[in-house]
Amino acid sequence: MILQGKRVALPSAPVVHKQFEAHAKATPDAVAVHCAGRELTYAELNARANRFAHFLTARGHGPGTKVGICLGYSIDILVAILGTLKAGAAYVPLDPAYPEARLRLLLGQTPDLALIVASPATAGSVASAAVEVVDLEQWADRLAELPASDPDIAVTGDDVCYAVFTSGSTGTPKLTAVRHEGWFNLLNWLMLEYGLHPGSDNLVVSAFGFDLSQRSLMMPLFCGATQYLMASRNFDAALAYRMLTRHEIRTVHCASSTLYLLVDWEIARGGDALSRLDYVLFGGEPLHVERIADWARRPGNTCTLLHQYGVAECTDVASSYDLADYRPGEHEIAPVGRPAYNTDLHLLDERMRGVGVGEYGEICIAGTSVGAGYLGGTGPESERFTTIVVDGAPCRLYRTGDRGYVTEAGELVVVGRTDAQVKVRGMRIDPTDIERALGRLAGVRQAAVVVRYTDSGDAELIAFIVPTGDELAENDVRARLLETLPRNMVPAGFVNIPHIPLSPHGKVDRAALVEAYRNRYADSGTTA
Repeated sequence: MILQGKRVALPSAPVVHKQFEAHAKATPDAVAVHCAGRELTYAELNARANRFAHFLTARGHGPGTKVGICLGYSIDILVAILGTLKAGAAYVPLDPAYPEARLRLLLGQTPDLALIVASPATAGSVASAAVEVVDLEQWADRLAELPASDPDIAVTGDDVCYAVFTSGSTGTPKLTAVRHEGWFNLLNWLMLEYGLHPGSDNLVVSAFGFDLSQRSLMMPLFCGATQYLMASRNFDAALAYRMLTRHEIRTVHCASSTLYLLVDWEIARGGDALSRLDYVLFGGEPLHVERIADWARRPGNTCTLLHQYGVAECTDVASSYDLADYRPGEHEIAPVGRPAYNTDLHLLDERMRGVGVGEYGEICIAGTSVGAGYLGGTGPESERFTTIVVDGAPCRLYRTGDRGYVTEAGELVVVGRTDAQVKVRGMRIDPTDIERALGRLAGVRQAAVVVRYTDSGDAELIAFIVPTGDELAENDVRARLLETLPRNMVPAGFVNIPHIPLSPHGKVDRAALVEAYRNRYADSGTTA
């Protein structure tokens, strides 16, 4: 089964920052970025980025090099990103929200890093790096002496524009590289397909290290709009909602769990700032429709919810679905829709053969979206980038490890991970299936299911539940689950918690849940 995206011609040099430069020439006085009360116009941001690009090239950090960026959200983060791209180099996000130990691990997995851009507040986090650390504020006088003109550096669609870390199936950080052509294609698709324009101002709500954040940072600059940044290292729902209320923000890109928090915040306060957005583009983890259904159906809600699917190895987003078309009775799981421009989705069996409509298969991504691969990677994950023969011609694709099927209407549905299944009492189980069943129970606001291993090495499932009101009795939840699930899929333990912890990327932090469970019962010696 192959879902084919619309074929759309790209420029001869599909380079993202050239689109920004065109806006800087056409609308130099338009506001490009707003952060903590400060603003820069397109002309001002372009000039500052150009000076940084000249700074890099003067040091020999041009095409083919990698520049680390360890900054909190600020105007300088856009200067560093754009300047790196203009120099022909690729940037690597080093999220300052990460613990220093995690950053040391990431630095050890980054081959051939040229230098790192940091600030006084973040420089200590990357002090272990064996390369120069540059503070743009300290270099301000020197940078001001450099040319403000666009550097004359040839950049092609095949060149790498950024590389982000993804843990992959082994749990070891891998640096996966994205090409300019793939990034340009993604942003061009979003702009044309959804009519984004110079008024489509955006608010960034996800952490810098997240692959989703790269398109969120660049999307408004690609279409000539204003980028709003929160001066906060971690996601702050209260601050985000205040900014949505005060400014003419039209779009937000986020993980599903972040959307739940924003929806809860709006419902609790009786606001409508989220409801009045043009788009929320979200995904990255299984969707629990019940968390947002009542809010989405409220009178006056004009926000279009785009449920999207993709992976970091293939420029973040490969497909999209308007949730307004979702009918719970037609399929249990909300689809993730149809492919992006110049992108194909293959559903393949274990022998890499296509499956039919409605049949389960591994989701594989082909076309312009496929990235350049893992930098310095030689392990089993690199084998996920492979080539098959389609209609007599070689086709390079990425095996995502996700399971899904295609509906009769031609929409992709993702059902889980091929590598997330665990054996419990001899049966293979996907924890997301249990989370969906829990989400349908009265009194359950949200649920997350994790796997822990007993002292004897046996796997067991633990469910963490956020109740809508009073705590739920474990025996009651278990009895109700047994009405819809086989006994081997019912968790061994149930824990009521006030909220589900999120990682810096805005996704469910399952490792934190396992640790919390371990700590909860460590003192008593109980294994629940």
